[in-house]
Amino acid sequence: MHPKATQSQILLASLAGTTIEFFDFYIFATASVLVFPALFFPPGNPTTATLQSLATFALAFVTRPIGAALFGHFGDRMGRKATLVVSLLTMGLSTILIGLLPTYAKAGILAPLLLAVCRLGQGLGLGGEWGGAVLLATENAPEGKKGWFGMFPQFGAPAGFILSTGVFLFLTHFTSRNQFLEWGWRIPFLLSAILVVVGLWIRLRVYETPEFSRVIETNRKVRFPFFSVLLHHPGSLVTGIFSLLSTFVMFYLMTVFTLGWGTSHLHYPKETLLFVQMTGVVCFALMIPVSSHYADRRSCREAMIVATILIFLFGFGFGAMMESDHLLRLMVFYVLGFSVIGLTYGPAGTILSELFPTPIRYTGASLAFNLAGVAGASPAPYIATRLAGQYGLNAVGYYLSITAVITFLALLAVRPWDPGSEQNLGSGR
Repeated sequence: MHPKATQSQILLASLAGTTIEFFDFYIFATASVLVFPALFFPPGNPTTATLQSLATFALAFVTRPIGAALFGHFGDRMGRKATLVVSLLTMGLSTILIGLLPTYAKAGILAPLLLAVCRLGQGLGLGGEWGGAVLLATENAPEGKKGWFGMFPQFGAPAGFILSTGVFLFLTHFTSRNQFLEWGWRIPFLLSAILVVVGLWIRLRVYETPEFSRVIETNRKVRFPFFSVLLHHPGSLVTGIFSLLSTFVMFYLMTVFTLGWGTSHLHYPKETLLFVQMTGVVCFALMIPVSSHYADRRSCREAMIVATILIFLFGFGFGAMMESDHLLRLMVFYVLGFSVIGLTYGPAGTILSELFPTPIRYTGASLAFNLAGVAGASPAPYIATRLAGQYGLNAVGYYLSITAVITFLALLAVRPWDPGSEQNLGSGR
């Protein structure tokens, strides 16, 4: 039997992997509005190029559910640890290859096609990463501490964002525009190689979770976890998806959309927006432990309901706050927005992991999280750009508030899995 990993090793492994994965994911998001429209698509209308770039950005959300099903299958059949190693490699290699791609000027139509393929690979890797990282933390958590342990992989989102934005801020400050577009933008993608090596070293030092070890010992593994989730737990899957809908919409409006619209239509300097975004993301990180602590004292569902009400209210002030021409008011916009994201994001991993029994938990939680991304994050920047162009920024805020209503109703329907009601998990056990 393997020796038991310490709590610090477990939490570091869950945090390190998601940080690297989200760093890789967000550098693409930033580049999709600052770099790719100019370098990877035919020259012409800037708005058209931006929309094409955002469509490529959205491609990853198509493969994220596929990654969730694929890696979830092996995570529920072979274990959490080995699957997490492979998912990290998938994301890392896809990201490094983006940094080596030829541009449209050199390769023509092949350039955006290769970019799309690499983006699909990123989605596949992240689709398998998140669920395993959350389970690595929550399935090792002491009684009454699942919310606290479950927040550590959630820290990967703000940590990865701060790293990615920090790198782009550094590059835009110390390189000219021509240098940045010629070679500077490639540096963040190539730096991923170092982060992946560090992440693998940390991940290989932990062992299987106690809960999944008991599944193996009692011979409760399910042959086809994906079909078991769909056939026996469709209600949990649907409520899980819509419980995170407004979380995803909010996050990608505050990151991808505001950066693109702010630089192209409101004419904010990109360095200014990157700086205030980073300030907001620090608040995002600070709010994660607040909501996670509240979730352990009350419940994950109650914590997320409170955060969702705040998202609903924030939507009504979205347009007025973003259009402010005063830096301090713009800062307040980002601080408030990202703080609310932190409140809803902290308990998100734990609430999804509690919806499914252990033998199919990797698949179920991963599918719910990534399908929420398809429904919420994937179309959000595109829809918001269209709404803002035709009806103004207030319409973007109303769109956000509508998704908050849907999430609120889903959270009312959430029912955590009761271990005492163990049932047949599907054929082929």
